[in-house]
Amino acid sequence: MKNILLIFIRNPELGKVKTRLARTLGDVAALRIYHILLEKTRAAALGATAERHLYYTEAVAEQDDWPSALFQKRLQSPGDLGARMEAAFQNAFVEGADKVLIVGSDCPELSGEILNAAFEQLDTADFVVGPVPDGGYYLLGMRAMEASVFRDIAWSTETVRARTLEKIAALGKSFALLPELVDIDEAADWAGYLERFEDNKNSTKKIYVNKTPILPTF
Repeated sequence: MKNILLIFIRNPELGKVKTRLARTLGDVAALRIYHILLEKTRAAALGATAERHLYYTEAVAEQDDWPSALFQKRLQSPGDLGARMEAAFQNAFVEGADKVLIVGSDCPELSGEILNAAFEQLDTADFVVGPVPDGGYYLLGMRAMEASVFRDIAWSTETVRARTLEKIAALGKSFALLPELVDIDEAADWAGYLERFEDNKNSTKKIYVNKTPILPTF
């Protein structure tokens, strides 16, 4: 079985990342936080048993912190988020994938364990979704190409996940849900993450996927 993990990132440039964070914290702090988010995303991806395809927004960076030996580097296609994700999934399946997941770079509590659990869910479910509290998702996975889940979606709204699940249901397909995690969009999200980090540094608190305990990764 061939697993492919798609990772969408923004080129980390001052004034062009985490713009909602920047409104409160400033561009310099927003860029610093984004570098931390990239580091967390990279660590999670390296913990996944999968071929990793890294998609940049502006230009492929050959000399950065993402080793070319471990990540196949590519440029996102033109269009809205749905069109770009659709193209990346289509490429993955054309290249022989049996299961494909996509993640962004905004979720510091994502882990390799959660990614591997998501791939495992696709043994029995057609789709897997990782929900976030604002109505979106931090992860989407499927075991066969279904372009409709990327079309006619009002991206960056609270309806994204509900609309996606409606489309899955309309296809007559099944889905599994992962634990809810928080994306970092606003200053309050970052403050909440830092508080959870401090609370859990020395904790044995667990999250569960299919009744299997998974220690959070910080």
